This record gives sequence, structure tokens and C-alpha cells, in this order.
Amino acid sequence: MAARRISTMLSRSLSLTSSASSFVIQRTVLGLLELKGVGRRYGIGRGMQKFSTAAVLEEPITPPVQINYTKLLINGQFVDSASGKTFPTLDPRTGEVIAHVAEGDKEDINRAVSAARKAFDEGPWPKMSAYERSRIMLRFADLVEKNIKELAQLETWDNGKPYQQALTAELPMFVRLFHYYAGWADKIHGMTVPADGPHHVQTLHEPIGVAGQIIPWNFPLLMFAWKVGPALACGNTIVLKSAEQTPLTALYVAKLFHEAGLPEGVLNIVSGYGPTAGAALASHMDVDKIAFTGSTETGKIILELAAKSNLKPVTLELGGKSPFIICEDADIDRAVELAHFALFFNQGQCCCAGSRTFVHEKIHDEFIAKAKARALKRTVGDPFKKEIEQGPQIDSEQFQKVLGYIKSGIDSNATLECGGERFGSKGYFIQPTVFSNVKDNMLIAQDEIFGPVQSILKFKDIDEVIRRANATRYGLAAGVFTSNIDTANTMSRGLRAGTVWVNCFDVFDAGIPFGGYKMSGIGREKGAYSLNNYLQVKAVVSPLKNPAWL
Repeated sequence: MAARRISTMLSRSLSLTSSASSFVIQRTVLGLLELKGVGRRYGIGRGMQKFSTAAVLEEPITPPVQINYTKLLINGQFVDSASGKTFPTLDPRTGEVIAHVAEGDKEDINRAVSAARKAFDEGPWPKMSAYERSRIMLRFADLVEKNIKELAQLETWDNGKPYQQALTAELPMFVRLFHYYAGWADKIHGMTVPADGPHHVQTLHEPIGVAGQIIPWNFPLLMFAWKVGPALACGNTIVLKSAEQTPLTALYVAKLFHEAGLPEGVLNIVSGYGPTAGAALASHMDVDKIAFTGSTETGKIILELAAKSNLKPVTLELGGKSPFIICEDADIDRAVELAHFALFFNQGQCCCAGSRTFVHEKIHDEFIAKAKARALKRTVGDPFKKEIEQGPQIDSEQFQKVLGYIKSGIDSNATLECGGERFGSKGYFIQPTVFSNVKDNMLIAQDEIFGPVQSILKFKDIDEVIRRANATRYGLAAGVFTSNIDTANTMSRGLRAGTVWVNCFDVFDAGIPFGGYKMSGIGREKGAYSLNNYLQVKAVVSPLKNPAWL
């Protein structure tokens, strides 16, 4: 592959697509979790009865959080990039600069990998008792809880997601994930295997070494936890490249990790771009494993770079075009609300979003009318305001991409029920958009839009909708809404996806594995399955003399 092609594709998507968040997010966003007084308690702006374009765009709230960490973290120290270069991280509400962050490149990746290698080969972390590693991870989780307001503010400022979503769902889930993996640290062990002859056979589960990790911008902190938690529990050291759009919170929590007692060099953070830092990490000869969350196109490049270097193992959590299937026996009002959440959550910037809403023909027309009404009620604006459901898209590139797909839907004769345009004149806000009369061959039904665009398709029977739902290159997730247990069982087995949600969506407990079929990825995140990504299995065989038993 030509260097130019790698550079172009990586720069566009090395940290693009990602996953959802906590098991309580659904309740938070749907308004089923009572949040009285949250805005006042944490010093963030008052709730809005009605959104006002002028108030949202001309008077954005400045969160009361200090930006103290903008350098690279290498070997336990915050340092400038080798080149001295920086890049701006922008407020997606306005497009204005929040801060300038050190821009890491190949030389900085080399420095970080060297520090991680020394920490693994010579340092205390892999030699430390698993119990002590667990205690450090628990102390870190406690520090995150103590700093939860600042982290939620920083996440919203840099990303544009609703503040209450970050504060009440994503940060608590972050803490829960580290509690979960801290609990695993001293429970990783091998087996004694019976042999056919007089031999003692045991397996050892050993840390894989230096783990390279590349996380996306849509859930910066949660993806940090999904990657860093299992790697550290298994005793590995890490070089993590954060997304260039959202570098601030990874640096903040890495500082807290060192306050908790993490040894130097165990966790290194390099902020930078795909063609430089990302490509250097994926192709580094001294990195033992690479994990990436992002677009399918970039995942292919990561896999190729890993193969062409030292054939390091790769886990990939990639794109999706998830079907959400609403059967004829559905409670329509509940189905409309859940389908709305499944698509519009996190500004639609969720790789498992229910972006193909299949509705049975008997309830199709009523569903469309109610889905349109719900989208028109959705509040869009400054995500620091309490009543806002939808903030801006992450940046101008994603903003233009989404608008381009909307135009494609109109040009292909799908019916634009509502939305379809920019919201306001400043920042990267897009109106909640609903299309009906969508056909399977349209781009809006095939490509991952990664924005607030709901596509509604009609179906007649179960066999048909399973076939159509599976007719995609993706297989990350799917949703089914029905009151019939036989229908639920038939669909949950027939749909080729890594997760099938039945009468719910975006439920993400720490122990539930997440990953995709087909071009949605390789391997699983979260749960016990994620530990396999960061372990080597060694068989040890020795002879037995006159054994009492075999």
C-alpha cells in the first residue's frame, strides 16, 4: 500500500468510529433516571425550558475546569514532543481552540515504546503481585470518583456530548470498569492438564508484553477503560494513542493513575495524528500487541501494518450498521422512544447505533408519524445545559460527512420527514433527521453515517427481515422489539451480530462482551473474554517418575 494512501486514510479515520457506554446510559438519556439538581450541584448552567439558538450559540457555557495536562506522558513524565510541535483541540460547539496539545510522531512513539519495554522487562509491574496491581487500580478508580466533576466537564468540552450523560453515566461506568478489572487481576491462572502418559502438564497465562492501543473520539474515557483495564490487569505495559480530536481526558486520568502508585513507564500517552503516531505504533517492531477502535477502513490498514512489521496480534472494534427491528406486536410508543434512543444517542456517533430501523408494515405508518414527532421534540444545543439531549458533531469533517449523507438520501428519493439541515450558524450542530421510504440499496441504508440520521425501512415477515438485516458487511449489533418470546429467540439466533438487544438497546455492563462479526472487527472487548487479548498461554510439560496417579 502506498504511503500516501495510508496517510490519507489514517488522517481521516484512525480514531473515528467507536462504541457505546454504560448500562445506565439508556435510562439516563431516555429520561427514566431522575436528575433533579444535577446542574446546580456541579456548577453547570441552568436547564432550559425551550432551546434558543441565540442562547446556545452566542453564549456557550465555559466549564470551571482547568486544563493542566497538554504534554505527552512518557515514562511517568509530561514532556514536549520531540519536534516541539503542538496541535489545537477544538470546542465542537464553536470551532474555537480549547488548548494546544503536544503533537507526537514516530520519534515520540519510539520513546514511549522504549519506556514501556523497559518497564515490562525490568520494572516492577509484571513482577508485582496481582493483588498489589489490583490495589493500585482500585486506588485509581477512587481518584477518578473524587475528580468526577472535572473529568465530566472536560469530556463534554472536548467532545460535545451532553454533560449529564458524561457525569451520571459514562464516568460512573468508567469507575465500574476499573473495579471490574481490578477484581480480575488476581484471578488469572492456568490449568493442570491430564496427559496420556507419565507427564505433568500445566498451562501458564502470561502477560503479552507491550500493548499498543489506539482509541477513538466518541467515547474517549470509556474506550480508555475498555483498553487499559484488561491490559493492566494482565500485567502488561501500554503505549496509548488518544484521538487527536479529544486528547485531554486521557492525559488527565493518566496523571491520576500515577498518583495511585502506577510505576513509571507502565502507561504512556502519546497525542497525535494517524499517519504519524498511529501508523508508527501499529508498525513498531517492539510492540507485542495492537488494539484499535475506529473505522473499518482504518482497521484494515492497522491489520496490514501489524502483519508487515512483526506479525503482532491485533484486536479491532470497528464500524457497524445495526438493524433495530420493530415487530407488529410492539407497543408503538415504547418502540418509538427506544428506536429514537438507539439512533440519536451521543449525536448518533456510536458504532452500534440502530441506524437501520426496520418496522413491520402493519404499524409502519403510525410509527413514522410518531418517530417524526419525537425527533422534532429533541432538544439541540449547548451540551452543558441541563435539558439538552443533543450536542454538536465532533468536528467539521464529521459535520460535512453527515450532511453529505443526508443529501444522498434526498437525492435517492427517500422521504425526508424532518431535519436535514444545520442547526444554527456556529459550531457543528445538525438537526435530528428522519428518513422514511428507505430502500436497502441506498447509501443511507448501507454506509455508517455516524450522525443523527434515522433511516426507516418497511418489512413483512421474520424470514425477510432477518435476511435483509444480515445483508450488510457489518455485524456489530442488532436490536429486536417484540412481546413474543419465540420471535425474540428466532431473531437473536438468526441475526449475525456480536450483540443482540431484545426490548432494550445500548446496555453495556462491565462483564458483557462486545465486538463484531464480519467487517465489524476481530475479538471482544469487556468481560472475561477481553483478558484473552492480553495474555499468552504457555504449556509446561515435565516427566513423572512412578506417579501415584495420572
